[in-house]
Amino acid sequence: LFTYDLERMSWGRGARRKAGRQQPTDVEAFDPEVVAEVRELFNKVWTYVKPANGEWCIPDPSEALRHPAQDHVLLQTLKTSLNEVKNRLSDKDLEVWHQHTNSINRAGKAPGAFVAALNHYLKTSQHTRYCDWSWAANTLNPYHEANGGGTTITDNRLIANTLPWWFFGLDNTGDIMSQRHLLDLKGFVGNMRSIDGVTADGSFDCQGNPDEQEALVSSLHYCEAAAALFLLGPGGSFVLKMFTLYEHSSVCLLYLLNCCFRSVSVFKPATSKAGNSEVYVVCLHYDGKKAVRSLLSKLIRHFGPDLAVWEALFPSKLLPQSFMAQHEQACSYFHALQTGMIGENLKLFEGLNEKRRQRLENIRDCTAQEYLSVSSLPRARWLSRSTVAPTCCSVTGRRPLGKKNQMGSFNQRRLAAGPGLEGACWEGPLRCLGGRARPEGMGACSVLAGLLAEYHMDTWFVIVGAALPVVRNSPFCDGGLLNHLNEALEQAALGSGMDRSAAWTLVPPCSSCPMVGTTSILSEVAALCDITPCNGKGNRKCLVFGRASWWGDCEEQAVGLTLEFRSEPSLPPTAHITLHDGEPQYQRDLLACVLLSLHHMGPGDALLLPILSAFTCITAATVLCLHLSFRSITFRCPSPPGAAGAVLVCVGFWPEAAARLLPHLGDLQERIGCQARGEEDTDSLPHVGQRQVLQFVPMEELLKGELTEFLLASTASILRPHLHLVLN
Repeated sequence: LFTYDLERMSWGRGARRKAGRQQPTDVEAFDPEVVAEVRELFNKVWTYVKPANGEWCIPDPSEALRHPAQDHVLLQTLKTSLNEVKNRLSDKDLEVWHQHTNSINRAGKAPGAFVAALNHYLKTSQHTRYCDWSWAANTLNPYHEANGGGTTITDNRLIANTLPWWFFGLDNTGDIMSQRHLLDLKGFVGNMRSIDGVTADGSFDCQGNPDEQEALVSSLHYCEAAAALFLLGPGGSFVLKMFTLYEHSSVCLLYLLNCCFRSVSVFKPATSKAGNSEVYVVCLHYDGKKAVRSLLSKLIRHFGPDLAVWEALFPSKLLPQSFMAQHEQACSYFHALQTGMIGENLKLFEGLNEKRRQRLENIRDCTAQEYLSVSSLPRARWLSRSTVAPTCCSVTGRRPLGKKNQMGSFNQRRLAAGPGLEGACWEGPLRCLGGRARPEGMGACSVLAGLLAEYHMDTWFVIVGAALPVVRNSPFCDGGLLNHLNEALEQAALGSGMDRSAAWTLVPPCSSCPMVGTTSILSEVAALCDITPCNGKGNRKCLVFGRASWWGDCEEQAVGLTLEFRSEPSLPPTAHITLHDGEPQYQRDLLACVLLSLHHMGPGDALLLPILSAFTCITAATVLCLHLSFRSITFRCPSPPGAAGAVLVCVGFWPEAAARLLPHLGDLQERIGCQARGEEDTDSLPHVGQRQVLQFVPMEELLKGELTEFLLASTASILRPHLHLVLN
């Protein structure tokens, strides 16, 4: 959800676009038939026309959300017809099909960033060059680890570089389907003079049940529309991404929007693949909240993820026949466009001759001219200059890291997703675990080296939000593997009847995977350390968290080092097995270990700290703190894994740097302790539920370069062996 308001400002200059590859510079230079087809790409729109007699008016609010939904015969016939056409794609390999449709797509891909596109338009258009503007945005927080990967944005580069403009609410989840969140969002944008526009393009992964995408996202669309009506000022505009418009929920929503805005159109952008169902409902000139106030109050009272599930917004008898006739025509129009393109794609999939290929290239070049005519925007006027480039957003194989890897055809995926883990475990990313879980050398070059002497900590702050019930995603690991591990751990815990520590202790090592013994870790520490006696008073100290028995006969491996053993962080109980390092008691214990180390170590000392995993922002920030305090940090994954997922090997302690961290970590420990004791001041936070400390270092700092690379490597080295062993 994205809101903005406009104000007048002084003149600002644009910049001339540099010449690209050689091609016709005038659309009219192309073949007339090509030009005509390109014009159609930009003219796929249906506009509702209100009757002059004013019969399209908001129904009596007392009739709203009281009656069961009713199917509309013609619309359901169109739905059945479309699904029959789409079912012809069910045996097509998804990756191969996407490559095919990308190759014949007329307009090519374009990112769906409303905020960046509007910024570009306002700062380059002749009509709005005197306008300044402010904006705020909301989405499911990709950095709240309980938000599922199928519902959050994978490529979050814009978010990472513009975080102050994003509102995630008091619970830090960013859930627009929460009534509390909607009311708080109203306060967040309260400093704006007026909200001139709202855009909403929310959705989530429906590939498991594509035939019912419209029904699955209907409550989200209702919440987005209600939020727009609640936030917009008179005369404002609203753009809502929808899909097919066949269900009664969609019919009612379109009717409501027609009653609240002077103009409503359904638009299919040229950059949207013609074979998918995506459309945008463009609503202009909001009449204001006065006419819709009573109904809006009722919508907000029922606000939530089931808003469109149980009762219809309006009964069919209150929908004018004149509206239904226009809506059916709109649905028939877009149905014909979509089914026609799917049919053409299927025909071309069987073979594309040279004549047709040349024609497609001409259409693509002609379409490009429409975009090349748009003025270039100087980098200085971009919303984001990408000072933060999260490694987790790097594109590998045309797919952002962490994006759900849908492989094979729909039919194959449906068969693979049979009951239990056995049906799905080898699908997609898990195929690589059929052999070794940890290839030779994995993590060997993952080192955080050098002291960050100039690092500033004055921007650090603590974020408290909704407690994590499970860690479903992380900026620091492959989300698909994490989800599979969660499923495997849940099934293993149910069948074992033992706590996690005991379960892992009994797991035998895999003979095909390279092993890292605890003695070799100690030998490595001794080799890395400067073992010159500290101030002539004796050997360097190596503080080891973990039982001495776990490290075996280790004294002879640590030549020149004095080993001191301490208790390691406690593991989460079996009931919280999928919380990983997000379990609050584990986080408290881990922080206590770090604070003890920073208080009691001397210059040049070493530290061996087992960590369960590094999926959460708290653990990631803890690793950053160690990076600030030691000359070098690497990780090693012992086999069998025992209690730890990995051991952080920290060498070359720097007391001066650690002293700068201690006040921040001390305050954090106190804050976490208050949460554990239930002493947080919640008088101003009604109905917030259980809460937890989620961050204490800004995300912008955690998503930079070497640290993110290190965390990605360490979590991969933890995830894959654990999943491999559980499956075996």
